[in-house]
Amino acid sequence: MTDILCGEDPEPAERTPAGPLFVPVRPGPSGCTARLFRTPLGERTAVAFTSVRHLTAILGPDQGWIRLAEPALRALTAPLGVTRLTLDPQFSAPAPAPDAPAPEPAPAREPAPVKKTAPAKVPAPALALRIG
Repeated sequence: MTDILCGEDPEPAERTPAGPLFVPVRPGPSGCTARLFRTPLGERTAVAFTSVRHLTAILGPDQGWIRLAEPALRALTAPLGVTRLTLDPQFSAPAPAPDAPAPEPAPAREPAPVKKTAPAKVPAPALALRIG
């Protein structure tokens, strides 16, 4: 039996998700805006999920989302300089807590007074005077 090789790679090096993705959004002045995130190294990335279940497990049930195909999401974020796309991230940092008012500074305290003691009385040496 002879093997026939095709010119097509059955396992492409760069896989693209099939079908629309679930993209987290936030409200904006003209409707909704895709949320951008940062990788652990600080690089900006677009994030998308392959199911609503994955999205709500990571970002919570109140997170808004829209469905977009991968090319549309890349076209949306490319003008912002975002070229990375993260699919189904496993972990997410918790949302930052609202800024709490700074605690009042403690009033300045004067240093405790140094207890002054009288110098110790040392007996003077006895002087012997000789007259004579």
